[in-house]
Amino acid sequence: MADVELAPLRGIEDFLFGSARFQIPNIKDPEKWSNRVLNNLLYYQTNYFLTALVLFLVIGIIHPIKMVLGFAAISVAFGGFVYSTNNQWKARKFKRDHPLISVAVILVGGYLLVYMFGAVIVFMFGIAFPLLLILIHASLRMRSMKNKITNKMEYVGLKRTPMGIILEGLGQEQEAGS
Repeated sequence: MADVELAPLRGIEDFLFGSARFQIPNIKDPEKWSNRVLNNLLYYQTNYFLTALVLFLVIGIIHPIKMVLGFAAISVAFGGFVYSTNNQWKARKFKRDHPLISVAVILVGGYLLVYMFGAVIVFMFGIAFPLLLILIHASLRMRSMKNKITNKMEYVGLKRTPMGIILEGLGQEQEAGS
């Protein structure tokens, strides 16, 4: 991770106003649309990370308790899932040895899930809304010549950026600028 470089923050004029051009992508050509999205994700990555952080914080400020409870509920559910899938024989043995406690845990867990459903929705909205806005911007923002040249130079220079690592992890490696 030592060789990872943060891409520069693009100016608001380039990101939204001034030289920015937006156009609805041709949905009949998914390869070209995907290329536009991936290259915009790489070029504007710092702007996108900052936008997501600001929106997440704004939603967290508006609904702080629901955000914390939603995060806690999702963390507990995820932790329970990981634990039970990694320790299946222990879970089966516990259910067999303590059936009443197992039923009580399921009922209490179900009750808490329903009780905290609103908080979980707010937390998920805090994550999904910024991602939706990023996807919309990356889809609609047409690439400028500066965008294409910068993506080519970053590819040739073999720079590793956070968004590049994320896209690589999602199996979206590509020659930038293509």
